[in-house]
Amino acid sequence: MTNEMSEAVSSDVSPEPLADAPEVKAYFGAAYPLVAQFASMLHDQGELRGLIGPREVSRIWERHILNSAAVVQFLPEQGTIADIGSGAGLPGIVIAAMRPEAHVLLIEPMERRCAWLSEVISELELSNVDVKRGRAEEYHGAFQCDAVTSRAVAALEKLARMSLPLVERGGEMVVLKGRNVSQEIEPARKVLRKYKTEEPEILEAMSVAGVEATTVLRVRRTAA
Repeated sequence: MTNEMSEAVSSDVSPEPLADAPEVKAYFGAAYPLVAQFASMLHDQGELRGLIGPREVSRIWERHILNSAAVVQFLPEQGTIADIGSGAGLPGIVIAAMRPEAHVLLIEPMERRCAWLSEVISELELSNVDVKRGRAEEYHGAFQCDAVTSRAVAALEKLARMSLPLVERGGEMVVLKGRNVSQEIEPARKVLRKYKTEEPEILEAMSVAGVEATTVLRVRRTAA
């Protein structure tokens, strides 16, 4: 291997400055060790196991961990929270670490991803998480949650059909979305009316200074 190639490989796998930044440690507080351990697992195995792309390895904290963590401020501290299409555990594992008194359900249809999630739960010794293998629709009628979240799963119309049956009355669907989410609201109106929701809120979720804000859409089901 040439020196140039060696330097390129080292550059690709070097830790992000955010990984142990004081402001990041302060943001996560007591959850930081668990979140850092999860980030390390993603860094080491995420690309190899097809969980993140090769360009993501060097920016796991900014693009994935902090992005996922930004939604937590809008989620309940207790009760049941479901993460639909959990994949690599984003945002579900981050939520579980930051909301230790909540019961977190990771709903994921792919067996290899469920295996990964189970490994992460075991490695981090998270006692408040369960993996549910299957599509969200398969659990309609099986249980309902205080909040349902997801990240980069589907357009709002489809996502609402998947998520809202899992949200109990008075509960919320709180999802990470792109900047253009406002364009998804009108096509989803029929579904939102069916499940008797309040007007959707588009929220700007900040994490730490210098990291781009995350767009969150919150939809509450009416209590009656």
